[in-house]
Amino acid sequence: MRFISPKTDFAFKKIFASDESHDILISFLNAMIYSGNPVIQSLEIINPYNPADIVDLKDSYLDVKAVLSDKTTVIIEMQVWNVEAFEKRVVYNLCKTFVHQLKSGQGYSYLNPVIALTITDFQLFPSTEKIITRFYFQEEEEDISYQEKSLKLIFVELPKFTKKLEDLESLADKWIYFLKEAPSLEVIPPKMQEIPQLEKAMNIANQAGLSVEELEELYKEEMLMEDRRGEITFAKREAREEGREEGREEGREEGRE
Repeated sequence: MRFISPKTDFAFKKIFASDESHDILISFLNAMIYSGNPVIQSLEIINPYNPADIVDLKDSYLDVKAVLSDKTTVIIEMQVWNVEAFEKRVVYNLCKTFVHQLKSGQGYSYLNPVIALTITDFQLFPSTEKIITRFYFQEEEEDISYQEKSLKLIFVELPKFTKKLEDLESLADKWIYFLKEAPSLEVIPPKMQEIPQLEKAMNIANQAGLSVEELEELYKEEMLMEDRRGEITFAKREAREEGREEGREEGREEGRE
């Protein structure tokens, strides 16, 4: 078996936002938001993945959007690159989703909580070893939370996760391992089979089950990711070379003095 990377926009949507993915998304969100506790029992996937609409998947920042049974909206994004103003974009999307709930003439009591769950393939908070970090309004000096917890930011930093397959314990461990290591697996490991929803996700991620159109979209995304990786590597190399050249020039100037 060969598994596609859940990090691509196409794969993430297919795995977590298909019509048959409700149980998968519930398990994943319970793991990421509620530490594996079965708080979420049902949800509605907004604009679910449809193979017929595959051409429309491009240029979409929000990979998955769902409304829980308590009317909380969860917006989920898989972000591979740390682009400029990324953190501001996350906050903007959170606030925009919150504000756009109100229809004309409705009061603030109609506003329901919004959670922005962002999975990054880069380190966002190097000052902490925590893999999953959660943010909401809190008093700056004292441990006093704002009474209305309507806005919440949750980040999952994949590079910080270093557990091996045999060391996986929690539901969050297994989902994060899947996100990070799926392409390196050749079979569905017994540890993954212990979670029916995770086993189902891996079956959806089996490349053998993709249509020709889906494979073409996957290859295009993978090529774009490689091009982007090459651009970043080249830019870093150029910056280092410029730094060395500036250092040599400063040395020559000092020598003339």
